Amino acid sequence: MTATNQADLVVPQHEVQRLLGRCLLRLQQYEHLLKVMISARSISGTWESLTRAMVVERPKADVKTLGQLVGLLMGGYIFREEVTGRENHKDDDDGETGFHLQLGVNVPDDAYDALAADFRELVRLRNTLVHHFIEQHDLATVDGCLRAQEVLALSYSEIDRRYDQLSTLAREMGEAKQRVAELIQSPQFFELLVNGIGPDGEVHWHIAGIVGALRQAIQELSIDGWANLDAAVRWVTEHQPEQTPQKYGCVRWRHVVHESRQFELRRFSHNGQLAAWVRERQPAVPP
Repeated sequence: MTATNQADLVVPQHEVQRLLGRCLLRLQQYEHLLKVMISARSISGTWESLTRAMVVERPKADVKTLGQLVGLLMGGYIFREEVTGRENHKDDDDGETGFHLQLGVNVPDDAYDALAADFRELVRLRNTLVHHFIEQHDLATVDGCLRAQEVLALSYSEIDRRYDQLSTLAREMGEAKQRVAELIQSPQFFELLVNGIGPDGEVHWHIAGIVGALRQAIQELSIDGWANLDAAVRWVTEHQPEQTPQKYGCVRWRHVVHESRQFELRRFSHNGQLAAWVRERQPAVPP
């Protein structure tokens, strides 16, 4: 190749490099947005960590490939219309009141299939640009460079279209998350999460704060699984004074035990004194 021909290649090759770099930068923006969405699609923790969990959007999928990220989004945020199940979440048995919220959107089958096809095509395009582009184009000729420029221009348009598509999904997720945040920060949600009292005043006894407090008292004071009720009440009054029967529409602690159906109450004689004793209700033994 003559020096003149080599000089003629400089500008076309630099343009190919510029266009390829533009495509790869847009793909990186796409992948970053995917990671943020995947990190934000579910929120878990305790009441104490709730505010931070709603704000922080630190990507948790840095080591995932684009194909894996797409799979996480389609399987963990975008669902077919008839699907009602979500990811299972295992509660930590640490005695704290916890929560697990998951955002998601159901779409008709045809829209779901179209999105899945778009995602697959983008993954294929990304892999082609990253791994096979110079194999497919003769960048040692001006004509080869010009054809490569045409392909890269079309590729960027396609990547940009998909980025706009993903941005729309991300914006909708952000709006949904904002609505959830507003709900979570309301006194009604606090009452439900921490005390088990719904907005309509109904007490959900299995998650009621007073039930949890009584369970803790029994664990602290247990003798063969049973705790003296008066002693348990004193323990709750000392450690969680906000948990009172009146808060849950009850007059006395015995009323709480009866209404919650979470405990057994019996009278025993211990050290010569007859008193009421309480323990967590035992599961029924199958015949």
